[in-house]
Amino acid sequence: MAKGDISTYNEDGVWKSKVEGSSRAAHVGGTKAEQQAVGRQMAQDRGVEHTIRKMDGTIGEKNSYGNDPNPPKG
Repeated sequence: MAKGDISTYNEDGVWKSKVEGSSRAAHVGGTKAEQQAVGRQMAQDRGVEHTIRKMDGTIGEKNSYGNDPNPPKG
């Protein structure tokens, strides 16, 4: 992930949203859906990519709200 992108993930049973490149999460707590909404808004405000990770740490979803370096074809 590029520096400045937003990542929503679960760490020790707590959902968090973090700006990549920072040392700690910007928002902590709530449900996965609540943190997804927080992360989505952060990404939209910054015009960056939002990555949502599953409980096991794998990527579940990615959304781009800015200049997408890999736009879908078709």
